[in-house]
Amino acid sequence: MFAHMRIARPVTDLELTCRMYCDALELRKIADFTDHDGFSGVMVGHRSAPWHIEFTLCHHHPVKPAATAEDLLVLYYPDAAEWTARCEAMRKAGFTEVVSFNPYWDIAGKSWQDNDGYRVVLQNKAWVTD
Repeated sequence: MFAHMRIARPVTDLELTCRMYCDALELRKIADFTDHDGFSGVMVGHRSAPWHIEFTLCHHHPVKPAATAEDLLVLYYPDAAEWTARCEAMRKAGFTEVVSFNPYWDIAGKSWQDNDGYRVVLQNKAWVTD
């Protein structure tokens, strides 16, 4: 079993993307690097979480983000008040609310899109496995 998970995404604006995710999801910058073999990046997360998101920018051969409507980061907020607060924070941070491609995500949640087209789904329920 792995010890930690990193979700890596190319972006067009490191500073903007970092600010949006940190403000909206109460994440914080946990690491960054500048021009490492032509790449710069920033990692955001919670130090206690077993995952983080890395946003990268290639300076020599920029990679255009190519998110689809089904490339999702899904976060579960079982407490209704916290979920509502996170949804409002997403709006304030600059995310755009969108209709989910898969209608399942709209039953107990809302979908949001960032400036590069990546989607974040906030579910108002607990994560459970079957």
